Amino acid sequence: MPLSEHEPIVRIAAKGDGVTTSGRHVAGAVPGDLYSQEHGVEPGTHHVEPPCRHFTRCGGCQLQHADEEVLRKFVIDRVVNAAAGQGLEPGNLLPAHLSPPHVRRRATLHGLRTQKSAVLGFREGGSHRIVDLAECPVSHPAIVGLFQPLRELLATHGPRGNVDIALTVCDQGVDAGLVHFPLEDLAATEGALDFARDHGLARLTIDQGYGAETVWEPEPATVTLSGVPVGLPPGAFLQATRDAEAVMIADAREWLGGSPIVADLFAGLGTFAFALAGTGPSTRKVLAVEAECAAHLSSKVASTRTAGKMIALHRDLFRNPLQPAELDRFDAVIIDPPRAGAKAQIAQIAESTLSRIVYVSCNPSSWARDAATLGAAGFKLEQLRPVGQFRWSTHVELVSLFTR
Repeated sequence: MPLSEHEPIVRIAAKGDGVTTSGRHVAGAVPGDLYSQEHGVEPGTHHVEPPCRHFTRCGGCQLQHADEEVLRKFVIDRVVNAAAGQGLEPGNLLPAHLSPPHVRRRATLHGLRTQKSAVLGFREGGSHRIVDLAECPVSHPAIVGLFQPLRELLATHGPRGNVDIALTVCDQGVDAGLVHFPLEDLAATEGALDFARDHGLARLTIDQGYGAETVWEPEPATVTLSGVPVGLPPGAFLQATRDAEAVMIADAREWLGGSPIVADLFAGLGTFAFALAGTGPSTRKVLAVEAECAAHLSSKVASTRTAGKMIALHRDLFRNPLQPAELDRFDAVIIDPPRAGAKAQIAQIAESTLSRIVYVSCNPSSWARDAATLGAAGFKLEQLRPVGQFRWSTHVELVSLFTR
């Protein structure tokens, strides 16, 4: 291509680069832009001003320069293309859900004490360097409000090495977990406790190399799931945004509305199990199966509020998936596995007599692989909704319904 010849950008690749008609990948470009080797990227109508001053340096976001139309299409294409790669076509492609700014309720930051102060933020893309954040338009205000206080805590009492800081917004406020943060003396211990008290933390845990130890928790930290307060173990998984969680729950409820006995596999704290069981008068029974012990115990304790409609089972579904004879007892299954998918469990579902599966996924690629197994067993992809709850990132999720 001559240096001055312009090529249009026609799509966004999986990692966020713009792609020209000839297949050239161009960083920082979106559909509608023009690219030439001589002039670089000439912004088009879908190219917008990034809302964050740290964009391009911070590795947390890749698509802040794309407008709403491009973001929505990217989320849809990632899911639809993953399905098409396995020969699957949804009977009904539902509108994509995009989470708005300022709602992400969990984040893991990195901190480092310097000679005069400290830096705190996410890492640069492809690097271990920390971007010292002054703002974060994707994160909940309660999380952003702790950036400077945490920086001051690290500057005063932090170690010389890297510190990881997990922040989660729960019912009582922000749950903060510090890793690689040794309390080497009384001053450091008092400083950590003063920090937790002065900033109204729901809980402060510190991992000094032996696992998370709670040093501050005025009352038990909980997260409310479909009206049920569930104990929140340190580091427990939650959907990143409440709005995306609500959309996926609404879809699951609608698609499983007539199923009286349901198994929730990889149930975690019970995000879907509590929604399906409910606390009011109903006859539906839900078995919530989870391998992680702390999450299982939390959901088991909270299940007493469902009047016996939800039962929690501790079981590793990777090593010991439910077998066809066990699955045949249920009218439907909802499954929400980790990023690796659920190859072993899906194989058993395929051999069962089940005819209705809701599959929630945080990885379109592993979902599509599992979906192909279901397709070979006679299931059809009836409903599919792309979900972009990690706004401005290339991380895409989905909720789907398979029937046979």
